[in-house]
Amino acid sequence: LLSTAWWLSDPTDAASLTHVFAWRAVLLQYTGVLAIGVMALALVLAVRPVVFEPWLGGLDKMYRLHKWLGITALGASLAHWLLAVVPSHLAGLGWIRRQAVSTSLLRTDLPALEWLQQALRGQRGMAVVVGEWAFYLAVLMMLLALVRTFPYRYFFKVHRLLAAAFLALAWHALVLLRVDYWAGVLGLPLALLVLAGGIAAVRVLLRRVAAGRKAVGEVSAITRHEAVHTLELAIDIKGRWAGHQAGQFAFVTFHAEEGAHPFTIATPWTGDGRIGFLVKALGDYTRTLEHRLRVGSVVQVEGPYGQ
Repeated sequence: LLSTAWWLSDPTDAASLTHVFAWRAVLLQYTGVLAIGVMALALVLAVRPVVFEPWLGGLDKMYRLHKWLGITALGASLAHWLLAVVPSHLAGLGWIRRQAVSTSLLRTDLPALEWLQQALRGQRGMAVVVGEWAFYLAVLMMLLALVRTFPYRYFFKVHRLLAAAFLALAWHALVLLRVDYWAGVLGLPLALLVLAGGIAAVRVLLRRVAAGRKAVGEVSAITRHEAVHTLELAIDIKGRWAGHQAGQFAFVTFHAEEGAHPFTIATPWTGDGRIGFLVKALGDYTRTLEHRLRVGSVVQVEGPYGQ
């Protein structure tokens, strides 16, 4: 949909694309639109909007989509960066001839938007520099997200930096995007995506993700099932809990330095404020819980999620 909207909004005359640098000017715009659009959508899903669960099949499917949107953003961003640097390097080596790009590929054909182009022109140099360094940060964060051996307790902390990178890249995109696009079919959906992504990024940076769905609880009972290496935990919710249905799960924070982990809720909701979890010792962290948790330990429960 973004590609189609870009195609319909770009006013470039195909006859003017006669050399590498002309093609680069157009494809820089396309890859930039694609990268910032899918990254914005990935950030929207990162704040766990339950309103999308019925259409996307639950939060686990939403996070799978979030991951693939991130991978798409990584690919589009890499293509955008390569288009920016490779032709210039090849021209510097004498392998291709540097040619001037027609002003029709850079300037708006709409007189009503000339004021916007003039206002943004003075920011282009800074936008290029900020966008380049934000790109390096974003690529590093995206690659770390794909490394399974990277410890989760560090991952969930550094992954927030992608929100800051997005805000910088959004400014980069808004300054360097062809102003013609805002008057075409691309303008409204792209503006809504960047706005929604920006709001989501601010929520991530302020640690306000799902703030209304979090409750403080206290561990009231612990049962150890040694044969299956599982802890049965009963938690008394001290704050507001909306209740849950069979099959739903919650994010539970047992220790702030470790962050939240998702666990299936193992007891029905009876309105008495008590919920239970079965936590199997499957990883480095869950293996330590039987030694670290005590009756009376304070935890944070976020949810419920799932369809």
